[in-house]
Amino acid sequence: MTTIYGIKTCDTMKKARNWLEERGITHRFHDYKAEGIDRTHLERWADETSWETLLNRAGTTFRKLSDAEKTDLSRDKAIDLMLAQPSLIKRPVLEAEGAITVGFKPEIYAKLFSR
Repeated sequence: MTTIYGIKTCDTMKKARNWLEERGITHRFHDYKAEGIDRTHLERWADETSWETLLNRAGTTFRKLSDAEKTDLSRDKAIDLMLAQPSLIKRPVLEAEGAITVGFKPEIYAKLFSR
């Protein structure tokens, strides 16, 4: 089963979901703002992709963090921050074909689903 994780209102999420739908790829959408996300998912994603890839440093949520929260980031500290504020998770996170993909690039999705 393909699952795409993110936030409903995110433009990148809309592009990724449209890409899947246009190709008839059945998927489940998990809105982690509405449904939450657990530590187990974040730890697994961080292990498979790296916490640096998973943490969205470009968004306003990260910019609004205190200097203390942004300083000396580690895997565990980043996961704690993402648990507290799911908007800090880069979007989308796609679980499909036995792989984890962070972010949306049509060419990467095409390669993933061409296997």
